[in-house]
Amino acid sequence: QVQLVESGGGLVQAGGSLSLSCATSGINFNTRTMGWYRQAPGTEREFVAKVLYNGITSYAESVEGRFTITRDNTRNTAYLQMNSLKPEDTAVYYCHAFNYMHHPSHWGQGIQVTVSS
Repeated sequence: QVQLVESGGGLVQAGGSLSLSCATSGINFNTRTMGWYRQAPGTEREFVAKVLYNGITSYAESVEGRFTITRDNTRNTAYLQMNSLKPEDTAVYYCHAFNYMHHPSHWGQGIQVTVSS
């Protein structure tokens, strides 16, 4: 059974930091591109960041320079360090395991991040 479990969300003031974790099981983590997406009320889910199996990263322009995605292949866990948070970063954040060959993609259940002004 595949599980992606996010943790670390919460409420923070603008300018503050939060760190999200995504603990996975049931997938071959080392082969998967891992990503974070977010969805604010009334909007579509949007890409935030991703990290390839080899550590290469890419970011949405809106978070570039403020967010850092990493992975620990020994712990089957992906992370998202969020600094200089803004109210517009408020959303439910979802962990995503991209599909690999014939293996489907997977989503976590989501975790709320709220940034107060």
